[in-house]
Amino acid sequence: MHEYDVGKKISVFLQGKRYLVVLDDVWEADTWEQLNRTTKAFPDTANGGRVLLTTRKVDVANHVEMPTHVHYLKHLDEKKSWELFCSKALPSYRRSSLSDVDEFEIIGRKLARKCDGLPLALTVLAGYLSKNLNTQSWCNVLLGWPSTKNVDMMRGILARSYKDLPNHHLRSCLLYLAAFTEDCIIDVYVIISLWIAEGFIPQASKYEQEETAHMYVVELAQRSLVQVVGRSKAHGSIEKIRVHDILHDWCIEEAKQDGFLHVIHKTLGQGDAPSIDTKTSYRSSYQDFSGQNMEAPHNLRALIGFQLPPISLPKLRFLRVLHIEDSSLDDLSSSICGCIHLRCLRLVRCKGVTLPSSIVKLLYLQTIDMTDTHSVLPESIWDIPSLRHVYLCWEFYPPRCVQQKELRTFRLQHGIDIGKRCNLDMVRFLGKMTQLSTLSLDMYKCMPVEMLDIIGSMPHLFDIHLNSLRALDKLPESHHFPQSLRSFHLAADAINQDPMLVLEKLKCLVVLKLEGYSGRTMSCSTLGFPRLRNLDLYNFSYTEEWTIEVGAMPKLTHVILEGFLKMSKLPEGLLNLPSLNSLELEDMPLISVRDSNTSKELQ
Repeated sequence: MHEYDVGKKISVFLQGKRYLVVLDDVWEADTWEQLNRTTKAFPDTANGGRVLLTTRKVDVANHVEMPTHVHYLKHLDEKKSWELFCSKALPSYRRSSLSDVDEFEIIGRKLARKCDGLPLALTVLAGYLSKNLNTQSWCNVLLGWPSTKNVDMMRGILARSYKDLPNHHLRSCLLYLAAFTEDCIIDVYVIISLWIAEGFIPQASKYEQEETAHMYVVELAQRSLVQVVGRSKAHGSIEKIRVHDILHDWCIEEAKQDGFLHVIHKTLGQGDAPSIDTKTSYRSSYQDFSGQNMEAPHNLRALIGFQLPPISLPKLRFLRVLHIEDSSLDDLSSSICGCIHLRCLRLVRCKGVTLPSSIVKLLYLQTIDMTDTHSVLPESIWDIPSLRHVYLCWEFYPPRCVQQKELRTFRLQHGIDIGKRCNLDMVRFLGKMTQLSTLSLDMYKCMPVEMLDIIGSMPHLFDIHLNSLRALDKLPESHHFPQSLRSFHLAADAINQDPMLVLEKLKCLVVLKLEGYSGRTMSCSTLGFPRLRNLDLYNFSYTEEWTIEVGAMPKLTHVILEGFLKMSKLPEGLLNLPSLNSLELEDMPLISVRDSNTSKELQ
């Protein structure tokens, strides 16, 4: 029958009835429209009829044009995981024929925990084990996890999900996750920089590549191909993800067969040799590698390594991505100086790193990430025209003259005291970076207050983190702040004037963390902080009174107050915050929650 005939027949059949119709595993957003285009297939007779639609894609669930409740499935806890696993692997009608049920249960509970509360994984694994009801087989699966699993059914489901991705760019992005170690929590900003460096993110007229890449992450999360571990408090965007073990294994196999990526995961060297049917990979990921020599194809595009022993990297002139974590590197200078195509250089928690001045020849370099890696950057790096994202640690001596003015991200972690002159050089240096969207300076010693004066020349800033600022009388006026600012973290020796008078006028501010206010009183006025959701205040040692007027902070949900040594009572204005969900108090010796009327009403 045609769709019209199907819809009409269903409508006639259901007319006047009280019904439950289940549309299972819907993949396309326009399925509902196709069923109801010419006739209303599911009549609404106001007598309790219901339609239940299941899908892996959030946009499909939200696309139904009728009163809808979307229920997001959560991972099962250990108890429910075992119940599901046991119902499939050890159903009651089989238990009676087993003499060693207790031993099956001990092994089975360990296997169920391996599935991480994912119903699909629990069901597929339990179904396989139900066909092999002997303890030795179960032990072999546990000891060889995940290499000996029978995942034919899972592979079919995963293959379908993979092929359903809307374009080859997104499919490449998914397979690339196999380059990371199992159970690894992946920072989204890291994987996005790798995708862009590899050319997986197409240029679009409406969006920056980073925006498109974030949409790709959302797409993968909606399809449950990645698990969301953390979100930004300021934007709600996905910040951390992980990949389920079974999907990770499947990605490794698929990437290897396609010649997309080869994962070396052996303690003796190169791992499994590629079979005749396996294409040569242009990307290599070294995990659990302890060989002395790292052999790689001369035309390798990406080299990714984790916990490598002291090793010299091969010279790879076609390399686009070099991503190394928790490793010791020898003679890095000679390895990368000829990598003229390098887009992303990420050396995280590494030892023995020295970058050569010849790095200026890497004209396509977009990202340098030296997080928790002690190395002094050569000044020539700032002459690279394509540089967009820089993450540094420890020593940073700003150049006097700089050509680079297109930087988007600058983060300095655990910066040392570089002296008054160099600090002022840093102010001048950052003042030229007018395209910055993220600025994070975390210093051991105090930064000059002039750092606050330059942020007004950065209209695209939405995230500012300034730690260890010197004492300042007052903040700049609100119009000197970027009006798009969503997250602001400021820790100072002392802030003498009430900072709320300025910051409450920033209409886009969502997250505010302040440390070091030295005034006696503080006030939040009506209509102040219209979008603020998270407010963390630390070391307000001299503040005795905090006034919150009615209408202030209407969206505030989470508050942390720490180190209010002289505040004797909680502000009654907390009761006027309609969205407040949590209030954390720490190191406030004069406040007795038990005797406070405000705290009792809040509870």
